[in-house]
Amino acid sequence: MNLSLWLHNTAQAHPDRPALYLGHNLVEDYGGFHRKSARVAAALMARGVTPGARVALFMKNTPDYLIAQYGVWYAGAAVVPINAKLHPAEAAWIIADAGAAICFASPELAADLRAAAPDADVIDTLPLDHPPIAAPVPREPGDLAWLFYTSGTTGRPKGVMITHHMLIAMSDTYQCDADRVRGDDATLYAAPLSHGAGIYNMMHVRAGARHIFPPSGGFDEAEILALARHHGNIHMFAAPTMVKRLTEVAKATGETGQGLRSVVYAGGPMYLADIIEAVDHFGPIFVQIYGQGECPMSITVLSRDDVADRSHPRWRERLASVGVAQSVVEIRIGDADGAPLPPGETGEIMVRGETVMPGYWQNPQATVKTLLDGWLMTGDMGFMDADGYVTMQDRSKDMIISGGSNIYPREVEEVLLTHADVTEVSVVGKPHPDWGEEVVAFIVGDATPEALDQLCLDHIARFKRPKHYRHVAALPKNNYGKVLKTELRKMLEEET
Repeated sequence: MNLSLWLHNTAQAHPDRPALYLGHNLVEDYGGFHRKSARVAAALMARGVTPGARVALFMKNTPDYLIAQYGVWYAGAAVVPINAKLHPAEAAWIIADAGAAICFASPELAADLRAAAPDADVIDTLPLDHPPIAAPVPREPGDLAWLFYTSGTTGRPKGVMITHHMLIAMSDTYQCDADRVRGDDATLYAAPLSHGAGIYNMMHVRAGARHIFPPSGGFDEAEILALARHHGNIHMFAAPTMVKRLTEVAKATGETGQGLRSVVYAGGPMYLADIIEAVDHFGPIFVQIYGQGECPMSITVLSRDDVADRSHPRWRERLASVGVAQSVVEIRIGDADGAPLPPGETGEIMVRGETVMPGYWQNPQATVKTLLDGWLMTGDMGFMDADGYVTMQDRSKDMIISGGSNIYPREVEEVLLTHADVTEVSVVGKPHPDWGEEVVAFIVGDATPEALDQLCLDHIARFKRPKHYRHVAALPKNNYGKVLKTELRKMLEEET
């Protein structure tokens, strides 16, 4: 099944229902959304796009993004989403690797992309001069729908093959486990549509809900709070750093978060102190999910009830977890060979099920390393308690081994963030001739090393305490807001 049938069917049933907004202004109803996507599909087919072809999107967050995305799917092709914040040369590499002969680009990005990718057919205006096709081109469940390139913080990104079936299963489990989308809801795109926010459009299309695009094209706290007040029943996807910033601005300006119904956070660690503060201010609107490009948005879920609960005797431990397995997957904590470990023991988080990728695009070596007998080796370390709650500690590559003992940076970071004068923190290992590695903390804030030392000694084992503190103005992050620990390690290397 071609998942874009959801738009086709919604437009048939509710053509006059409002669909796409730019700020307060209605751009298209569902009938218009459908017709424009069908015209884009016709134009692509006239340019030689056949079922299974790849079409890239190097676009900022605008209503045209969704129209182009569904136009690609209507034509039976696969979308290659590219973060608009990438350098044109990086986008050109992805286009070439994916074999995408055509790329939709925002007008302000098109000229530089054409220079970087001279062989690509770059389209900077939606082609709407062809008669619309009648219906989406049929596709099989296992056909490629979304070729997602990993962020590439440790080298060239890999293309994750995501099928129509995977996205349909992801949408279904979202409705079952995370949040029920209704026709009077709205989803607000403050995070890049090339990532998690982009694949959260589908359940809203299926329900005939509204899609709100901030005029700024990105994440502006005051703008988001104002749009939520105006539209109401807002759902949004946010990285943990975005939740923290939204809370800080709301508290500073007296905003209550009126109109925010659901905020799904994912994409990095949400520190305990930050989510407690967010719930205290906004109330029970938060849901946490854990996923990867290789298993999009659908490994675990921590429900809004779990996030807001303060009555369970172990509520803090649960709130520090990433929740329980979503309905379409099973989870195992495995040892170095993938054998299952008992509750409470730390190992690699493994997942298999309906939403796990079939493999990487034209990269069988990476596929073999990542998929073990059907299990996705996430590279994330964690443990599962007796109730099925998974606590993620760190990426396996980020674990620090000092004096033969394993140290998980997140545990140290959680403690340091409880200091009132620490805004952000990231902990990495630095090579040490005697101990193997020593712990170094990069701090954004004014807390003194003496105060941080005492805080650690009061809450964690002495051997986990950072041996050095580096105060920095900001932590290096990629285009999705994830801290680049590789860059922090390079800074330490340059000091030696």
